[in-house]
Amino acid sequence: MYLAYSLLTLAGVIVVSPYFLYQAVRHGKYVGSLRQRLGFLPIAFNVDGEESIWIHAVSVGEALTARALVADLRERYPRLRLYLSTTTMAGQQVARRNLQGIDAVFYFPFDWMFIVRRTLDIVKPSLFVMMETEIWPNLLRACRARAVSTIVINGRISTRSYPRYRMIRPFFRRVLGDVDRFCMQSDESARRLIDLGADPARVTVTGSLKFDSLQLPTPIVHGKPRERVLRFFRLPAKRVVIVAGSTMKGEEAAVLRAFERVKSIAPGALLIVAPRNPERFAEAEQLARETGLVTVRRSDLPIDSDPRADVVILDTVGELAQLYQLATAVFVGGSLADYGGHNILEPAIFGKPIVFGPHMQNFTEIADTFLANGAAVEVHTERELEQAILGLVTDPVRRARLGAAARALVEANRGAKDKTLTVVSELLPPGGAGGVVRRFRLVQ
Repeated sequence: MYLAYSLLTLAGVIVVSPYFLYQAVRHGKYVGSLRQRLGFLPIAFNVDGEESIWIHAVSVGEALTARALVADLRERYPRLRLYLSTTTMAGQQVARRNLQGIDAVFYFPFDWMFIVRRTLDIVKPSLFVMMETEIWPNLLRACRARAVSTIVINGRISTRSYPRYRMIRPFFRRVLGDVDRFCMQSDESARRLIDLGADPARVTVTGSLKFDSLQLPTPIVHGKPRERVLRFFRLPAKRVVIVAGSTMKGEEAAVLRAFERVKSIAPGALLIVAPRNPERFAEAEQLARETGLVTVRRSDLPIDSDPRADVVILDTVGELAQLYQLATAVFVGGSLADYGGHNILEPAIFGKPIVFGPHMQNFTEIADTFLANGAAVEVHTERELEQAILGLVTDPVRRARLGAAARALVEANRGAKDKTLTVVSELLPPGGAGGVVRRFRLVQ
């Protein structure tokens, strides 16, 4: 089974290699990370061969969620080094910029046995932590063979991925057997995981770490905002600001049309568009310019001034979360077009009214909770998006009510961090000398 999996992934790499080659030539992606993905980490990475905790976070969202645990892990396990890997370039940038206390950040290796063994030889983890549901069969099998403890935290099984996993349930059950503990976001995700073959005794519902990872609004220090990005947006108090975050292909056009309606009643309004994928910055900018709106990139803004534009394209990584606090109303993308939705908690912590589309499969429980508590607005069509944004701009009372409900939900749902750390401590007792003694199991 594992041989078939390895051959299948190899075939997949061969099939998509033209795309990766194009991205490397056109955008410079993947070239600089290839050695690390092949398991060749820098010589100075762990020159003394010290044991570690290895956290894997796929991209930006997972890296920011890991922030909730880093300080506590550093305090509880001072004798272990702390490493974090990501799959994407954006995740690398955010992790390096936002995660203090990490000894090193590197790219996740390809999941072939000879590569993961090479990586494990250098990283030397006592504990391997997977954010959300990053299940890599060969790496988990290699961890089991080396008595490396493994845990999934903030785990979820989405409505979209669940049927796919069920199709390979016999193999998936074996893979799940190599994971020591699962900390799941919800009862439904836990139920799905057990149905796929996880041992119920290893599954704990801890809630979503995304609530605990949110940074509270930062105060003004000596007359200037602590977050540098805010210095590029010195906005008058009454200026209407619409923030469209993590937008995907097909959504910017709808947002721009809705914004044109907003401009008809608030001529000085500003739209901040943050495409989810960096390679789409130019496309989003072109769409905005074609509407006749004055458009500028965030990287071209002068510091300490009010943007003299109708539309700002956020062409930087890791700044969106702080910019939500400027919003009059927020649209969270990946939801009007069918991409599974994105994180609505980042604007919620600032008490902002949130609008999203019908496709929130990646955040089903959170989205349903927000809707049930009157803390967000769901729209199904471009027309409804326009009406929702326009309605929020013209109704300050409704804006305040939605925003307050969103902020209250965030505060009420914190606590997953402590539950998660309790499970981690059971697996890797603080104060111990590295790894834990585990039951022997023959790896075939």
